[in-house]
Amino acid sequence: MFKNRTHNYQKIEDIRKSKLIVYITGDRRGMETQIHPEILEHFVEHLDPLGKVPKISLFLYTRGGNTLAAWSLVNLIRQFCEEFEVIIPSKAHSSGTLISLGANSIIMTKQATLGPIDPSLNSPLNPQNPAIPNNPKARLPVSVESIKGYLELAQEDLKIHNENELSQILMKLSDKVHPLVLGDIYRSRTQIKMLAKKLLSKQLDSQEQIEKIISFLSSDSGSHDYAIYRNEASDELGLNIEKPTQELYDVIKEVYDDIKKELELDSPYDPANIAQSSGSFIYSCRKALIESIEVGTHVFLSEGKLVRKDIQVPPPKPGMPPQNHTILNDNRTFDGWRFEKK
Repeated sequence: MFKNRTHNYQKIEDIRKSKLIVYITGDRRGMETQIHPEILEHFVEHLDPLGKVPKISLFLYTRGGNTLAAWSLVNLIRQFCEEFEVIIPSKAHSSGTLISLGANSIIMTKQATLGPIDPSLNSPLNPQNPAIPNNPKARLPVSVESIKGYLELAQEDLKIHNENELSQILMKLSDKVHPLVLGDIYRSRTQIKMLAKKLLSKQLDSQEQIEKIISFLSSDSGSHDYAIYRNEASDELGLNIEKPTQELYDVIKEVYDDIKKELELDSPYDPANIAQSSGSFIYSCRKALIESIEVGTHVFLSEGKLVRKDIQVPPPKPGMPPQNHTILNDNRTFDGWRFEKK
């Protein structure tokens, strides 16, 4: 919990000669969270007490989220400091990588990874998820690079260049993916390249190097799951990567391990493990954190009541024993941010 981490937060501030803000979006299976625009007002509550300071360190763990929220967060933090650095204990992927590109420097542990910044789009117009046919809200995310890869397959590998044939291929694609989604994909790809270019200008001077990094992160890596460790980030991409001293690494790991335990990142959310017998069970899951020494904790919570009923149903055939059947309802009562004073 926060009170157990404050001494380590102070150590990081002393070592880095900065003010520290911690931002974690949990990826616990079944309780995942992402970077969202609503965090900005909570960050203001942590930044306002600081005023203008020489340096801010952002301790960041995330699998990604809203691109414009990441862009806005970097610009918001920079209003309060002269120098901005990101500390990555483990993962800063997708929009988390975009945030890192906007820092003056990136501190990465040996196990820390960045990732491609090609976005995946989620909207009500996305294709229906065939694995959940009975839920009309279950939609498949559409990857920008998957669409690009499909079109490149036709043109580069299959050598299709005839305009009529390419039109037919595009028409087939629009049968599967709504044309408005395809339009959003093109817009998102263009937008994220523009944002990355602006953010990298804070870290690098060479336009050639900036273009190389953007090209790799937005398409050349080949997969959204591609993990970029610090050696590649530094030696091949040319990002301003810093290796932590052993003293700093030990503190970073202790902080991350404590948060990982608090958010139960290694334990998938399984309602059946909570409701192991008939009855009602109250649950509360901590899913994301924004913390600072000066202010305390903003925590994103999901709370609710699980109601389990175990019933017997008639046997499928005469002479067979009745079968046990479990009905488990998850009644969510709260999803949102709460402030916990330090």
